[in-house]
Amino acid sequence: MVPDQHTQAPPSAPAASWLRDARTARALSVATLMWLGAESSLGLAAGLAAHSVALIGWGWSSLVEALASLIVIWRFTGRRLHSGTAERRACRAVAVSFWLLAPYLVLHVSYDLVAGERSAPTALGIVVTAVSLVSMPALGLAKRRLGARLGSAATRGEGTQNLLCAIVAGCVLAGLTATSFGLWWLDPLVAIMLAVVAVQEGCRAWRGHSCSH
Repeated sequence: MVPDQHTQAPPSAPAASWLRDARTARALSVATLMWLGAESSLGLAAGLAAHSVALIGWGWSSLVEALASLIVIWRFTGRRLHSGTAERRACRAVAVSFWLLAPYLVLHVSYDLVAGERSAPTALGIVVTAVSLVSMPALGLAKRRLGARLGSAATRGEGTQNLLCAIVAGCVLAGLTATSFGLWWLDPLVAIMLAVVAVQEGCRAWRGHSCSH
C-alpha cells in the first residue's frame, strides 16, 4: 500500500512492457476499487444491523484499502506516471486514515461492553467476508508480481493490503460464525485486533515502508 525508502524509479523512457504493466496495475486497481465500494457498504450495513464492531471495523478498513487503490490509479495516471514523489505524499494520508480507524474501534467496543450490547448473527456479513476471503488473495498476488516488475512499492503494497484484507476477513468470518454459537466475546476481540493492526500499518505508512506481512 505504501512505498519503501528504496523505491525504484521508472525509466525516463519506459519500455512498452513497462507501460503495459502500468496499465494493467491501474485496471486492477479500478476493479478492486469498485468491489471495495460494494464490500464496504455491505459490511457496514450488516455490521450496524447486527451490532458487530468487528464487521463495522472491517467495512471501514475496506475504505482505507480503497484509498490504496486510488493511490495506485493516481500514481499511474498522467504526468505522475514518471513521478517518484507522488506516492510519498499520498502515503501520509493513508497513515492518518489508519489512525482514525483505531480509536473508533476501541471506543465502539468500550461503549458496547458498558451498554451490554451483543453482536447478533448476520448472514449478509458472513457472505460478504467469505467472498473477500476467496477473491482478495488472487488480486493481491497479481499486484505484488506487477509491482515487482514495475519497481512500484505502491503497487506491491496495495497487493499486500489485499492479502491482509483476506486474512482479516477470515478472522471476522470466524468471529461471526462463533457468534452464531453464542461466543459473542470473539467479535469485540477481533475488533481490538483490527485496531492494533491499524496503528501498526499507520506507523509503517508514515515512515514510508511498504507492508510486508
